[in-house]
Amino acid sequence: MVTAASTYLFEATEKRFFFKNVSILVPENWKSNTQYKRPKYESYTHADVLVAPPTLPGRDEPYTKQFTACEEKGEYIHLTPDFVLGKKQDEYGPSGRLFVHEWAHLRWGVFDEYNDDEPFYSASSKKIEATRCSTGITGINRVHKCQGDSCITSRCKTNSKTKLYEKDCQFFPDKYQTEKASIMFMQSIDSVVEFCNEKNHNREAPSLQNKRCDSRSTWEVISNSEDFKNTTAMVTQPPPPVFSLLKIQERIVCLVLDKSGSMGGYDRLNRMNQAAKLFLLQIVENGSWVGMVHFDSSASIISNLIQISSSSERNKLLESLPTRASGGTSICSGIRTGFQVIRSLYSQIDGSEIVLLTDGEDSSAKTCVEEVTNSGAIIHFIALGENADKAVKEMSIVTGGHVFYPSDVAENNGLIDSFAALASGNTGASQQSLQLESKGLKLSSNAWMNGTVVIDSTVGKDTFFLITWNQQSPTISLWDPNGTPMENFTVDTDSKMAYLNIPGNAKVGVWTYSLQPKVDTEILTVTVNSRAANPSVPPITMNAKMNKDTNSFPSPMIVYAEILQGYLPILGANVTAVIESQSGKTEVLELLDNGAGADAFKDDGVYSRYFTAYSDNGRYSLKVRAHGGDSAVTRNLRHPPNRAAYIPGWVVNGNIEGNPPRPETDEDIQTNLESFTRTATGGAFVVSNVPAGSLPDLYPPSQITDLEATSDEDEIRLTWTAPGDNFDVGKVQQYIIRTSGSILDLRDNFDDALQVNTTDLLPNEANSKETFAFKPGNISEENATHIFIAIQSVDKSNLTSKVSNIAQVPLFVPQADEDPLHPDDSRPNSGVSISTVVLSVVGSVVVVAVILSTTICILSKKKNSSRPRTGF
Repeated sequence: MVTAASTYLFEATEKRFFFKNVSILVPENWKSNTQYKRPKYESYTHADVLVAPPTLPGRDEPYTKQFTACEEKGEYIHLTPDFVLGKKQDEYGPSGRLFVHEWAHLRWGVFDEYNDDEPFYSASSKKIEATRCSTGITGINRVHKCQGDSCITSRCKTNSKTKLYEKDCQFFPDKYQTEKASIMFMQSIDSVVEFCNEKNHNREAPSLQNKRCDSRSTWEVISNSEDFKNTTAMVTQPPPPVFSLLKIQERIVCLVLDKSGSMGGYDRLNRMNQAAKLFLLQIVENGSWVGMVHFDSSASIISNLIQISSSSERNKLLESLPTRASGGTSICSGIRTGFQVIRSLYSQIDGSEIVLLTDGEDSSAKTCVEEVTNSGAIIHFIALGENADKAVKEMSIVTGGHVFYPSDVAENNGLIDSFAALASGNTGASQQSLQLESKGLKLSSNAWMNGTVVIDSTVGKDTFFLITWNQQSPTISLWDPNGTPMENFTVDTDSKMAYLNIPGNAKVGVWTYSLQPKVDTEILTVTVNSRAANPSVPPITMNAKMNKDTNSFPSPMIVYAEILQGYLPILGANVTAVIESQSGKTEVLELLDNGAGADAFKDDGVYSRYFTAYSDNGRYSLKVRAHGGDSAVTRNLRHPPNRAAYIPGWVVNGNIEGNPPRPETDEDIQTNLESFTRTATGGAFVVSNVPAGSLPDLYPPSQITDLEATSDEDEIRLTWTAPGDNFDVGKVQQYIIRTSGSILDLRDNFDDALQVNTTDLLPNEANSKETFAFKPGNISEENATHIFIAIQSVDKSNLTSKVSNIAQVPLFVPQADEDPLHPDDSRPNSGVSISTVVLSVVGSVVVVAVILSTTICILSKKKNSSRPRTGF
């Protein structure tokens, strides 16, 4: 598949891009093979291509997880075992060609040039056309239904309201064509070897590519990428891909903990120990090897690697945590000693992990950056406080490690959250510890900290409650869903923490806690973690991230949180982001999955929002909370966006040779998902150039991306989601609506187009649904067949948004097909389902050509395939 894709990609991109190195990551429980090497930074979490079970049984459609703007990279490609084994070629075409289609989604942020939601449109030819690019692709529109071996073909009927074809009508392409474009429509057609370009792009079609990329062609978007700008066409053929076989190994982690004098302030040493104990007691997986190093101005080995198999090994490591802070800070000494601990058991340290926590600056840290990045080890960096060294961040980014910036405001629980996020990148979600709650408060002695945690049926195994305090053990009360009080907390007075591990599976339902401090100005925190109740039932998971890890004011940032069960999106949850600056200030945002503002796709399980409320220069941390009520939360069973086109069949000599119908669900959405709670740490980011004092109004309204237009006799009715004064917050001052008979004129010369009178249009709050009807004026363009409409929003500071997506209304009733019918009763057999696998891809730019280094991960069926990501 990848070898064929490399050749196809090379020709499709004018001899610029091909796959050079491919790493295949196989599961830990596969039989040993001398060809298998230990992975370095490759992991299931960082994979770009996954081969894993389908989202629902029988649904083998390849798709790319893509929820950002046009030109921005996607998350990963999901292929199923049956697809990779070649069992779905009739329905999706050659796998190598399809891989290039999905790679373009992933790498260059282009979108599909077909649209299952709007498969037909009224074209300027005054005919009903299939949504496609280019229009040179020929075929017929038919209703083709089969029962057993008997098939009936009939002409498509038009819908009286839309004037387009009814839902059961499909476009059947001619099997033999001469048209070369486009790969993002149907790469399975033999003649298709190119992306649509500026000359042959179909701007009329209601494709996602047109809607998301301002009606630009896919090749225009690809040509604007950094990959393209950094390359020239090659004059020779590329070499075939080189494949490396890697096998997931036992996890090896060394904690490298700072015990320098500065760790004595802000209760840092004790808070570090509390967080490290959570990691050792709950987060690190059985079977892992764990060691420990302490450092100040020098470093010492406190514990060589111990394999975790029971609580006794975990408790032994707890005894190794530092008890006194003194001395200077030598980060390189700590890391090198950590390497020494790992090498005592493994001569190679590839793929091993260093968890480095420090609060100090160390001018010598930059001297070992190259040594560390060449080591093959992964560096996770927890920078505690405002002065933690910046050189280590470079090590973490290069090696694919996590970076966390917890503040000294203990009630924000950032340090515990950082350690809680350090689950293995190669463990399925069913084996990972998932965070259900993370909360803290500063209280007086007569106040209470009360709360509830929902344990849903997908979790409950190894449930762990952790309570911490700053001065004196509080009164702790915990009740299960039946109202039975839970006792037997283990109280660790030295570390100022108490914890309780619920044996077996905790009861499903609402657990209630109540904490009362015994002294004034006490700081209390509650953290709850649990694992999947059943390895065969994927747990509900949440992952969070920012759209970038460095930013300069006034550029906005975007918060993303994805909630899934397996690969199915979870809808209707209340999702809140808490963004904390390095000084401990917090900003709370409600995240939305409404397909407006920062949110690219409605109902895809990705909740998003713009963030612009910068309070300081420096480091920020992200934490997201989600709560689902049992009546509001649903699982989205619709086919995912950005997927490969399903070929319903081919036209050969005027007859339809049909494929098996695509598996459909009875309902688009399955309701009545139970209540749940989840918390996720989304890593850290750095912001610069934030001015002192109050911030000026520099943020316009967000672009409207969901404008729709319908004609109702002599009126045009518009609907869209309201933007805000500052992107998606607040209320805009006014809307400017303009129309044109030319889509390009409206896009490129919006200010010169005919303006609609919007005096009576009063804007609503951001994220409300807006409607507006108007009677169109005379279109000045001769031979115009459509009215094209777009909106621009204006805020109180007279800042204007980008022009919206362009909606259109035809000025005619389109003609249906008049070509004769051809009977057809052929239908090939459908494929059978089998076990499991996973692919992953990493791109690297080389001077003359971009050479895409690809990583392929194969995940065993025994491991849960609902994969959390660090990138997400």
